Amino acid sequence: MLVSCPTCSKKVEWNESSLFRPFCCKRCQLIDLGEWSNEEKFIASNSPNSDGKNQPLPDVEDIEAILAQQQQDFFKE
Repeated sequence: MLVSCPTCSKKVEWNESSLFRPFCCKRCQLIDLGEWSNEEKFIASNSPNSDGKNQPLPDVEDIEAILAQQQQDFFKE
């Protein structure tokens, strides 16, 4: 089966001999990794607001406040 390299779109055979699959080479693999580490690529984890922007994730203090508001038996089975 042939797939396109996500970085350069070169065709790559998807099998055990393709060490960097789905990438065509180590260079393309590292370019992609750099894009993820620079947050140029990301997976959105929240649904967008009505204006189309993602809501920020709550911080630890917000989560603790939410949990403190719950009943004592919230986590009991």
